[in-house]
Amino acid sequence: MADQTPSTRRIRDVEVSAIGLGGMPMSIEGRPDEQRSIATIHAALDAGITLIDTADAYHLTATDVGHNESLIATALGSYGGDTSNVLVATKGGHLRPGDGSWQVNGSPEYLKQAADASLKRLGVDAIGLYQFHRPDPNTPYEDSLGAIRDLLDAGKIRLAGISNANPDQIRQANEILGGRLASVQNQFSPRFRSSEPELDLCDELGIAFLPWSPLGGISRAADLGESHPAFHQLAAELGVSPQQVTLAWMLAKSPVVIPIPGSSRPETIQDSYRATELSLTADQVRALDAA
Repeated sequence: MADQTPSTRRIRDVEVSAIGLGGMPMSIEGRPDEQRSIATIHAALDAGITLIDTADAYHLTATDVGHNESLIATALGSYGGDTSNVLVATKGGHLRPGDGSWQVNGSPEYLKQAADASLKRLGVDAIGLYQFHRPDPNTPYEDSLGAIRDLLDAGKIRLAGISNANPDQIRQANEILGGRLASVQNQFSPRFRSSEPELDLCDELGIAFLPWSPLGGISRAADLGESHPAFHQLAAELGVSPQQVTLAWMLAKSPVVIPIPGSSRPETIQDSYRATELSLTADQVRALDAA
C-alpha cells in the first residue's frame, strides 16, 4: 500500500474528516435505543470524525419530526471532549408524514420555517451546513434555492448545499448562491454509480461531493462483499473489510469526495473511519471501477 489517504477534506473553508457519519439509521425503521445511538456518535467523535450528517426527515412518526437532529444535539452535549470543530450538516425539504411515505416541499416559506426548527433542535446560532434535500416538482428550483440563499445571507446557515441534484441543478444552484454552493449530496455506491457525472462536475468546480448510502444502504451494507466480489477479493488480499475498501475507493476518486456511511453501532462507524488509513493503487482503483 502507498501512503495513507489524507484523513481530512474541505467543505469550502471548513476542514472536516474524510469520512463522515450518516445519522439516518439511528432514527428511522429499526432504530436502536438512544443509549446505543449516543454511544455510536461518541465512538465516531473518538475516532476523529468531525462531519455528522442528518435531516429533519430522519424520524418515524409525525410526532417525532427532527428526531435525529435532537439525538445528535444530545450526543454532542454529553460528549466529554471538544466538539467545536464538528460540522453538523442537516437538510430540509423532504418530509415523512408518519405513514411510512416520503413527500417533498420546496416552497421558500416552508424551507425557511424548517431551517428555523432545525436551528432550535440542534441548539445552535447558525447551522453549519444546510442542504436542500430534494427538488420539489411543484416549486421552481430557483425559488427553493432562493430561500437557501436568503438563509445564507441572513447568517442562519454558514454553508449551503443541495442533495439529489443533477448537473444542471448543480450549476443553477451555484449561480443562484453566487458561487457559494458548498456541497452536493447524491446517492453513490458500488451498486449505484449513476451519479458519476455529478461527482465529476463537483471535482471540476471544487464543490464537496457527499455520497449517501455509500455502502449500498442500510439493508445491504453488511453483505457488500458478497454483492460485489471484486471489493471482497481486494479486501481479503489487504486484510481489511469490504466496507473499508469501498470507502477508500471513493476517496481515491477525487479530493472533493467525503462519504457519509450510515451507522447505528460504534464498531461499524469505527471500521468505516479506518478507510482513511487505506490507500489503493491506481491499478486497484481501475479494477474496482471496471467491476
